[in-house]
Amino acid sequence: MAIAPPACFERKCKFYLGIIQPDGEETSERPACLAFPDGIPDEIAYGRNKHLKKHKDQENDIVFEK
Repeated sequence: MAIAPPACFERKCKFYLGIIQPDGEETSERPACLAFPDGIPDEIAYGRNKHLKKHKDQENDIVFEK
């Protein structure tokens, strides 16, 4: 089952990497980017947060960039 395209893909963020499968299973699929290589938080990928400021759970300073 394919997951919906995340907002960062739709907005053409240059840091978007695509869909990952952390455990190799389709059920673990999630969008990833350079800011969140282990998976973009839902509030950014599918919510209202446009990731214009560093997220509290980020380990780097990467934010949305067209």
